[in-house]
Amino acid sequence: MTVPGAIPDPAPDRPPGPTPRRVGDDPTGHALRPVTPISEPVPGPMPVLVPVPVAYRYCERVVRARARNFAYGIRLLAPSKRRALCALYAFARRIDDIGDAAGPVNTRLSALEEARAGLRAPGPDPADPVLVALRDTAARFPVPLEAFEELIDGCAADVAGACYQSYEDLVGYCREVAGSIGRLSLGVFGLASGVDGRDGAGGGTLRRAARFADSLGVALQLTNVLRDLREDRCAGRVYLPADDLRRFGCTLDLDGSGAFADPPERLARLIRYEAGRALGWYAEGMRLIPLLDRRSAACTAAMAGIYRRLLARIAADPGRALDGRVSLTPWAKAMVAARAIAGAGP
Repeated sequence: MTVPGAIPDPAPDRPPGPTPRRVGDDPTGHALRPVTPISEPVPGPMPVLVPVPVAYRYCERVVRARARNFAYGIRLLAPSKRRALCALYAFARRIDDIGDAAGPVNTRLSALEEARAGLRAPGPDPADPVLVALRDTAARFPVPLEAFEELIDGCAADVAGACYQSYEDLVGYCREVAGSIGRLSLGVFGLASGVDGRDGAGGGTLRRAARFADSLGVALQLTNVLRDLREDRCAGRVYLPADDLRRFGCTLDLDGSGAFADPPERLARLIRYEAGRALGWYAEGMRLIPLLDRRSAACTAAMAGIYRRLLARIAADPGRALDGRVSLTPWAKAMVAARAIAGAGP
């Protein structure tokens, strides 16, 4: 998936309020004598309601700890939208971590279905900060929460060991796990002033924006596939299409030292070919930016710019991607974000 490996999420803040009194204390602090037990069953403890502000702070910590590239982009948004995107990310991160966790396949598939049930429930678990924040986000913004079910489907296919025969198969997977996030994010972003989402037959601009958001998600996920090629292969996952592997004479088999056994020049041609395809998805997805309001456009341009520069580094030196994960320095990311702000206009 997007970020291999499962790292525990940070613990939620303790809800504010006075320290609960012990059973047997009265309001003055004096101990009361124990009462005689009754035969009726005593109800179990009620779940503690996580206040909405605390739930959002929890999600923000998840983003800071787990999504450095994402965190750079959302800094450019208004606080309410930044919080909303943190809630979306935190739930997506939870699904991704289930898929990447160690353990039996059936256990992980069951956990994914539990996440789906939590998403479909009429109300959130009051003790779950991610679901509390997510439901509040859905009440404030027109986010299609059902798109998360596509992410769950894609993650379930990962867990079940899906392979991708054709490029179309891989793109379908990318639409599920990343295009869905693009469409969810679009519900938080606002359209530019003067852009009417209801124009044309049945809302042409909004439909185009959703298509571009989906394409940008595909571009980002294809970049992740190339960035994590070795890491995924060591975990037993192969995302590149079997058709393309045959075309370039590659197997992605590992030798005794854990390195790719294919000739480096073949692997380099394969990676550059896939990178070129990903650039086409960026070209389509970046058409979303002029349709967004200024700050949403800057946020999107920053995130897309960071990943597109990462893709360029991979294509320029495929050997680095084959040896390990390629990344950008904080300075390079900051420069991309600064250019995104300047390009968004006043």
